[in-house]
Parts: sequence; structure tokens; C-alpha cells
Amino acid sequence: MNELECAVAALERGGVIAYATEAVFGVGCDPVSEAAVSKLLAIKQRPVEKGLILIADSLEQLLPYIDIEALTAEQRAVVTASWPGPFTWVMPARTTTPTWLTGRFDTLAVRVTDHPQVKALCRAFGKPLVSTSANLTGEAPGRTTAEVCAALGGRLDYVLPGEVGGRDNPSEIRDARTGALLRPA
Repeated sequence: MNELECAVAALERGGVIAYATEAVFGVGCDPVSEAAVSKLLAIKQRPVEKGLILIADSLEQLLPYIDIEALTAEQRAVVTASWPGPFTWVMPARTTTPTWLTGRFDTLAVRVTDHPQVKALCRAFGKPLVSTSANLTGEAPGRTTAEVCAALGGRLDYVLPGEVGGRDNPSEIRDARTGALLRPA
């Protein structure tokens, strides 16, 4: 089994994995598994109320989770023009999207990545991943496989070796309805 297949197998077993993204390593799991998301939140020491980000290979992978029709044509055009890339958008969530993803919100943060390894991982898994930085809340995110293994290795089910993209900071987050900047890049 190659490294990508090992990562997918861990995800399919309800595991939490780490993988390289555009700027830092991410920690992720199957978004439809409440047990996997609960495990991820426990590892991160992150409250469920804050909500999470989904990272995907394509907009189509995100459509089961977001209500893109709740956006105007102009808002949709702005979002889709930024993808694939390091831009996370807070979008209206479908009423069927689990609260373990949305937290206390009726929205969900989503990104279509341009990182080749994450794209391949999402394609192989067949759906998006929960994606949050590979660190304990309040600590610096890991940028190398070694840093992630040192900080979280014993708590994760698999660390997919890889290289982060060339960005210095995690993705910019904007509100898709208002354009408001929620987290600068």
C-alpha cells in the first residue's frame, strides 16, 4: 500500500490524519463521521461550537454540505473565481449539514485547494476532509512532517508525508455573502 492509500485507509476507519496543505500541515478526518470529528476536536483541544473547515478537490465535493444557491450569481462568481486556491469562504450550510461541522453557526467554511497532494487525497477518499491546522489550539502550526510528528504524532492515526506549498500563512477566510475578511492570509 502506498502512502496515499494508507491515508485513505485511515480515514475510512474513522481515523484522524495529518497532511500538507498550501502553508501548513492540516489535521483532518471524514466530515460525516461524528466519532472521527469528535476525536479530531479532542486532539486539537478545540470546542465544537467554533465550527470547522472542509477542504476539497472540487466545488462538486462541497455541494452536499453548502447551500450555494443561497448566494447570488455575483457572490458565486467571486467564490468560484478564487478556486482552486488558498481562499476559504464561509458559505450558507445546508440544513442537513451536521452541527459537529458548523458548530454554533448556520454556515460552513470551505476551500477548494490547489495543493496537489491534498487534491489527490480528496479524490482518492471521494469527498472533502475536515481541515484544521496541525497543532494544539494556541500553538504554532506544523510546517513539516517532523514537526507534526513531534507535536501530535502519538495522537494521530496517520501522518501523510509531504511538503507544504509556498505560502507563509494559512488561507484567507472571507464571508461569501458580505465579502468581509474574517482571517487575513
